[in-house]
Amino acid sequence: MALPRDQIEKGLAEELSTLSALVRTLSAEELATATRCDGWSVGDIAAHVAGTMADIVAGNFDGLGTPEVTRRQVQERRGRTAVELADELDEVNLASQELLSAFDDTAWEAAAPAGLAQTVGAGVESLWYDAFVHGDDILDALGRPSARSEAIRASVSHIAAILTQQGWEPAHLELDGIETFDVSGGGSRTITGDPLSFVLVGTGRADPATIGLDETVNIYR
Repeated sequence: MALPRDQIEKGLAEELSTLSALVRTLSAEELATATRCDGWSVGDIAAHVAGTMADIVAGNFDGLGTPEVTRRQVQERRGRTAVELADELDEVNLASQELLSAFDDTAWEAAAPAGLAQTVGAGVESLWYDAFVHGDDILDALGRPSARSEAIRASVSHIAAILTQQGWEPAHLELDGIETFDVSGGGSRTITGDPLSFVLVGTGRADPATIGLDETVNIYR
């Protein structure tokens, strides 16, 4: 179950704006900095996020999220400056807000195109999550602290939904400072701790043993 629509729409818009503001300040050297995403530079990550949003607002859903499409998104933007990448992030942010405003609640709850998510709402929540975790990849690469925002809730919600789809064991995620999210309907197991740490573990960005879990919690395994 995704977060409420108003929170998701507002959160995505704010996250893309935050990412744009960060990218706009970067030097060419910082754009070229390697990240924890194997083979990706800071600039590649910004290009991927911008490219994903550009594809979505243009209705290009085929293969979205696959390695082939991701490579194409990055290659199309290779050589762009930080300002050019930030400008595109601003453009696709505005375009996505206009697109989503045309959706009524029935459309929001309808199946997402191309099987990208269970519902349009869940798909938009995944975009919020994606912008946040990739923004954190950039901060990590630059040696800056992680941001702690409402996007962590969206990220835990998204990971819980994916783990449920993958048949992970029933559990309650009772993480610090946010509401409880259930995996596979909940159960006798309760997972506690720092929500950002859970997000990093759940996306393969940190060792699951650090929070007492194993590699099955990684939704990309």
